[in-house]
Amino acid sequence: MASIQSRRFDFDQFQTMTPLNGETIWAYLVDRHAERIGVKRRKPALENMEKIFVATFRLANEVGFRAMSLRDLCRETGLSMGGLYGYIEGKDQLAEMIEDVVRQTTYELPRMFAHIEDPRERLESLVRGTIYLSEILQPWFYFVYMDSRVLHFDQRNMAKNSELSIQTLIAQLLDELRPLPEGNTTLIAAHILALFQDWYLKRWKYKAAKVSVDEFADSVSLFLRSHLR
Repeated sequence: MASIQSRRFDFDQFQTMTPLNGETIWAYLVDRHAERIGVKRRKPALENMEKIFVATFRLANEVGFRAMSLRDLCRETGLSMGGLYGYIEGKDQLAEMIEDVVRQTTYELPRMFAHIEDPRERLESLVRGTIYLSEILQPWFYFVYMDSRVLHFDQRNMAKNSELSIQTLIAQLLDELRPLPEGNTTLIAAHILALFQDWYLKRWKYKAAKVSVDEFADSVSLFLRSHLR
C-alpha cells in the first residue's frame, strides 16, 4: 500500500492509494493461492473465484456458513462439484482464505500512515483508513467478525490477534499524546475500535439514514478530536 500524506483524505482518494478494491481482490486471491488452485487459466480463474466468494458471502448471510454446503455453492455459482474443487478443497479453506485477506490488509494498513509524525494525525488517519478499507472489503470483514467460530483454532487466534494488533497500535498512539487523554488508553482504544466496527457490522442502519462512508468517517474524526483535544 502506498503512503497517504494527510489525514484529510476521502474515500475516493483512499481507493487510489490502496492496491485492493472490488476488482483487484480476485487477482490478489488467485496469485496468493496459486499453488492451491488447480485452474491455471487466469481469466476463468478470476471470474470463478469472484463467483465463489460472492456466493459464499450471500449464503453465509442467508443460511449461515455452518449450514451452507458445497452443493449449495455449486447451485449458486453454476459450477459443477469437480469445477468447484478446482479452486477450493472445502469450506475450511474458504474460511481460511477470507480470514487471510482481512488479516493481511489489516497488518499492511498502518504502513500507509507510518510517516505521519504527529500521533494525533496518525491516529485519525489510521481510523479513517480502517473505515475506508472495511467499506471496500465489507463482506470479508463482516464474515470474519460474525463467523470466526468456524475457523480452525490457529486461524481463529490469528483473527483475534489481527484485531488486537490494531487496538494495541491505537493505544500506543494514545500514549504518545500530550497531554495524555483521561482514562485507560487500552479501554479508549477498544472503544475507538468498536466505533468503526459499527460501520461494517450494521450497514443497514447507516443505509437507512442515507449516511455515506465519508460522512461516517468525518463524524468519527470529529468525535475523536472532541475527546482527545
